[in-house]
Formats: sequence, C-alpha cells, structure tokens
Amino acid sequence: MPRVPSDAAAHIGQRIVAERKRLGLTQENLGHLSGIDSAGIRSYETGRAMLSIRSLLRISTALKKQPDYFLDGLTDDMFDSVSSRTRRAG
Repeated sequence: MPRVPSDAAAHIGQRIVAERKRLGLTQENLGHLSGIDSAGIRSYETGRAMLSIRSLLRISTALKKQPDYFLDGLTDDMFDSVSSRTRRAG
C-alpha cells in the first residue's frame, strides 16, 4: 500500500515551495544548496515524505529561514495520515 502523506508533511512542503519560489530557486537549485537531491526536495514539497531534522536544518539554511518557520501552524492532529482519518470517519 503506498504511503499517504500527512497534513503535517503537506503543510511543511507548502512552506518550502513558497519560500523557494519567493527566492526564485528551482528544486534543483535548492537541492544543490541543501545537499539533498532534487527527488528528495520534490518528495518533501509534495508532502510525500516527512523531513528528518537534519533535512529540515539543511533546507532552512539554504532558504535562509529559521527551522520553526516551516513548523509554524502545525497541530498534533495534522500528523495523522489521510487514510487513518478516513477509516475513523467511515
């Protein structure tokens, strides 16, 4: 069964995309600056993967933002996967 992204991963990904675009960077540029391959950047931006603390620090440094910028607005319930919420609701 494929992994279903959590709302938390999607939220962080959206903030990465917004900041990357604000700076005029491509995914490849961000990958080069952060030392993370472009496939990894793409996975984080789409919310398909949750960042490790190390990756968060690398991306934060590359985008010249404090790590908490990407975490701002997260709540505990955002870490539930979409599929588990659907099962509970059904």
